[in-house]
Amino acid sequence: MNQSMIAEQSGGTVKRRPVRLGNPQIAAYQADGLWHVDAVTPLEAFPTRFTDRLESGAAAHPERTLVARRAADGDGEWIRLSYAEVLRRARSIGQALLDRGLSAERPLVILSGNDLEHFQLALGAMYAGIPYAPVSPSYCLVAADFTKLSEMLAKLTPGALFACDGAAYSRAIGAVMPADAELILANGEVPGVESTSFQSLLDVAPSTVEAAHAAVGVDTVAKFLFTSGSIKKPKAVTTTHGMLCSNQQMLLQTFPFMGDEPPVLLDWLPWNHTFGGSHNVGIVLYNGGTLYLDDGKPTPRDFPTTLRNLREIAPTMYFNIPKGFEMLTDAMKTDAKLSANFFSRVKLFLCAGAGLSQAAWDRLDNAAIAETGESVRIITGLGMTETSPSCTFGTGNIIKAGYVGVPAPGCKVKLVPFGDKLEARFSGPHVMPGYWRAPDLNAAVFDEDGYYCTGDALRFVDPEKPELGFMFDGRIAEDFKLGTGTFVSVGPLRAKVISAAAPYVLDAVVTGIDRNAVGLLLFPRMEHCQALSELGPDAGAAEVLASAPVRAWFERLLKLLNQDASGSSMRIDRLLLLAEPPSVDHREMTDKGSINQSAVLTRRAAVVEALYEGTDPQVIIAA
Repeated sequence: MNQSMIAEQSGGTVKRRPVRLGNPQIAAYQADGLWHVDAVTPLEAFPTRFTDRLESGAAAHPERTLVARRAADGDGEWIRLSYAEVLRRARSIGQALLDRGLSAERPLVILSGNDLEHFQLALGAMYAGIPYAPVSPSYCLVAADFTKLSEMLAKLTPGALFACDGAAYSRAIGAVMPADAELILANGEVPGVESTSFQSLLDVAPSTVEAAHAAVGVDTVAKFLFTSGSIKKPKAVTTTHGMLCSNQQMLLQTFPFMGDEPPVLLDWLPWNHTFGGSHNVGIVLYNGGTLYLDDGKPTPRDFPTTLRNLREIAPTMYFNIPKGFEMLTDAMKTDAKLSANFFSRVKLFLCAGAGLSQAAWDRLDNAAIAETGESVRIITGLGMTETSPSCTFGTGNIIKAGYVGVPAPGCKVKLVPFGDKLEARFSGPHVMPGYWRAPDLNAAVFDEDGYYCTGDALRFVDPEKPELGFMFDGRIAEDFKLGTGTFVSVGPLRAKVISAAAPYVLDAVVTGIDRNAVGLLLFPRMEHCQALSELGPDAGAAEVLASAPVRAWFERLLKLLNQDASGSSMRIDRLLLLAEPPSVDHREMTDKGSINQSAVLTRRAAVVEALYEGTDPQVIIAA
């Protein structure tokens, strides 16, 4: 084990809060021009069923809180469900779903976000061996049309749909409800559609559900998670019980301290995404912990809810997207109670969705040191929906933005040359058997040895010592050539821009395919640009971005970025600030806040033309 205690800082050494981490042994070798980098530390035994930990937890600590959420009334007390109570309800729900003939061919679709009913339905379905599919609420509540939602349902052919609030989801349900599926609602109704109450499922007496549970194996489908890295139709990742259980065992061997003290999480990350729904929920259930549902999000409107919760709930581990960590460190500067409670027992941070910039990394580290005198470990890694999700982690002595570490126990990595990059391919019990009902896709994403081809590029942190692990090197599909034939590596350039542009930029899209120079489309953080502009609060986005102070700041940014540019592939010739935020409807942004570069470039092709033709007066061109 690696008892990590000391962090190297620019001013010397700073004590790091002790945390027991795994440090797997790695074997790295070349064969036939390919690199193989594997964890040789064996993966220990793991349960057959994801719900086995629910049963063992209910037996060992029946009254311990498994999941809690604040009541919506004025008191805002936590509604808690214990391990024993969740197991009892899961058995009833599982029986109710079996009675309705649900199966992998007719699964349960959950349209609502993170709530107690969603949690119980998911475990009830899995207990009975019935897959469920959590769908992003934005496809019901935000989307202008329901094309993507309709495509998802056509892929799954569900036997039942659930929504927590019939009134809120009525427009979407009315548009896409399959004629042969049952609607289950926790509250309200959908005009013209008959429904079953969620409460009625809890009243069903278990009969055949135990036999169904016993028949669940490692290859039984637990759930379907949708992913789409482009503007193509959504893909349903087949996620088995064995994938979830093996990946949680990988995590436990990576973070063995979770076995010393039951983890406590306060989390908002959406369950329709693998990080929130598989990684975080799994950490709690697998290790006998407690999950507090955070109804906040890293937005100006919702983040006060997160701050209220963090003043009360002290997590042992904390996960968020980069924006969330940035807003949290800002708040802690003036909120002593928040800072004291938050750092009282937190042992590590892990960033989801996108890499944490070095600037945001340093701010988080400085906040920990200011409060405790110690640095809290920031863990980096690489994972994806198709690998349930974790593959690599940085638990050794290399600690910096962009480092994704070494393979977790049980994970095998193959690095295949692709141009001047190395594509990462993964194999192990945590890797999906394939996309649901998509044989053509599956033929394309698995190589001749059965490795999943990720499309992510990795490079060795030290080519002379491959056992030290990897740096993330971008998405191969995002890289392109300029019209001059020069190759542009998008990932590292984008990361450099976002770090240098903090706090004024949410994300960046790199342009220049078949053109003579690299350009940028920038999604600004409007609240910060508003303050910089010195305009009043009623000023519109376009007025703010066109203001002299904002333009001057981004002119200086261009100079800064180009100071050490070693060639045309790294020199940024021009940029444009986008007043229109990224669109969920058009798949420009995911639920977790990451930008889909391909979708942005496709939808905003006219904007790219204006960027290079100089027809938009707001374009800023490098001197």
